[in-house]
Amino acid sequence: MTVSALPADLFADLDRTGPVPLWYQVSSRLENEITSGRLPAGSRLENEIGLGERLGLSRPTIRRAIQELVDKGLVVRRRGIGTQVVHGPVTRNVELTSLFEDLAESGQAPTTRLLLREVVDADEKTAEALGIEPGSPVDHIRRLRLADDVPVAVLENYLPVDLAQFATDDLAASGLYQLLRGQGVTMRVAKQRIGARAAHDDEADLLEIEAGGPLLTMTRTAYDASGRAVEVGTHCYRPDLYSFSITLVDK
Repeated sequence: MTVSALPADLFADLDRTGPVPLWYQVSSRLENEITSGRLPAGSRLENEIGLGERLGLSRPTIRRAIQELVDKGLVVRRRGIGTQVVHGPVTRNVELTSLFEDLAESGQAPTTRLLLREVVDADEKTAEALGIEPGSPVDHIRRLRLADDVPVAVLENYLPVDLAQFATDDLAASGLYQLLRGQGVTMRVAKQRIGARAAHDDEADLLEIEAGGPLLTMTRTAYDASGRAVEVGTHCYRPDLYSFSITLVDK
């Protein structure tokens, strides 16, 4: 991945003596390049040291400017890659949809890296959620979901084996709910809990964040029209790239 060239005159008229902070001027101009599409998603920005030297600005000034873009969800810092432009954070309505569908709906290109698929014996917690006996066989699936090649979430799901009749390769091309619908399974109701915690080491590696960094979490059990539990999921998300939106109505 190459560094995207910025227009030569983008920072030519920085006001170095006025009241507007230099970090804000740099950040605003980069933001305009991103929102206008001149710096498209996937572009990689010049590193802080190089950009600072080219502009004659201190590294803390450039770091503060880039952090402003990170806070707005316009760029992400990726270990071993640098600072990369993204479409912006995904805001997900709390509805019975999959992350794959939400990313596609928001115009981002979802891709999946399958980390694990195996049949295991259900532990007590999973068995209770699925309404089956402990020790019953369940299909265990773990995936990394990316948007425009940027890792967004680690998804872990358990399904009764009789419902997991799709091919493993299908998990890379479609969302889990799409595959279940293709088998005639219709999800009608779900119980969901949203929380937060620190990232485990393997999650930090997969999501390209610092070890112990914050994660947004969601656990969900989905039920079909007959009331049968069809899947239980435990997912974690990068909070700088993902959020949930809930509408509250007074009774």
